[in-house]
Amino acid sequence: MPAMATGNPRPAYLVFDIETIPDGDLIARTRYPGERLDPAEAIRRAREEIRAASPTGSDFLPIPFHVPVALCVARVGSDFRLQDIRCVDAPHFRPIEIARGFWRGLELYRAKLVSFNGRGFDVPVLELAAFRWSIPVPHHFIDRSNTRYRYGDSHVDLLDFFTNFGAYRLSGGLNLLAKMLNKPGKMSVHGSEVYDLYQEGKLQLINDYCMFDVLDTYFIFLRSRVLTGDLTPEEEQTLVAEARDWLVSRLGEMGHLRQYLDHWPS
Repeated sequence: MPAMATGNPRPAYLVFDIETIPDGDLIARTRYPGERLDPAEAIRRAREEIRAASPTGSDFLPIPFHVPVALCVARVGSDFRLQDIRCVDAPHFRPIEIARGFWRGLELYRAKLVSFNGRGFDVPVLELAAFRWSIPVPHHFIDRSNTRYRYGDSHVDLLDFFTNFGAYRLSGGLNLLAKMLNKPGKMSVHGSEVYDLYQEGKLQLINDYCMFDVLDTYFIFLRSRVLTGDLTPEEEQTLVAEARDWLVSRLGEMGHLRQYLDHWPS
């Protein structure tokens, strides 16, 4: 196998994840018209109502009320090597620029997407963001062989892959699969804390957390390619070792990777 790719080779895969917050203004205008609720109060009230109606106590708002505040992408070559990993619109993390950057990148590279529940959450959020902010995405919406076609191979949704398109519920999700592979999985931050962190102005911490999820997704993707016969177990282990070395080499510019590496068991 050739050495780790350098420079900016064209990626074959874009492994991605997003973090979102509720749009309190939209919630106020659609769920409570005429009540003049401020965004924070509208979010609080909507969550309480959803929690009261949920058999599991979930207060998760419907997809149309979400806007992205983090979107991290790992570029992966056709040889499955990690080329780079970045968060879109750093260090500003503006929702409209996050959405615009994602769609522009997908249009530019025409690479295959890799996600965990991206079909069920991430992509619908980003599609509605494109609708909201008038972002053209012709390849995604028109081409039948593209990333929007559910049963094609242009979007590898690992949740679909492991559950046979929802045949069973994978309790534990990304965190469970990552830990099965002895990767860090969830550490100090969890998805339920993103809105509170956003309110505290901790956008960088949210994006660090998002990047860690992307790394876990990448390593799960590698193991899935062993299952499909695209990689041998030995090739997978070589790629994992190279990726770890690559992360160590980037500590000077991305110091937050130290937390991920420190939680990666020997």
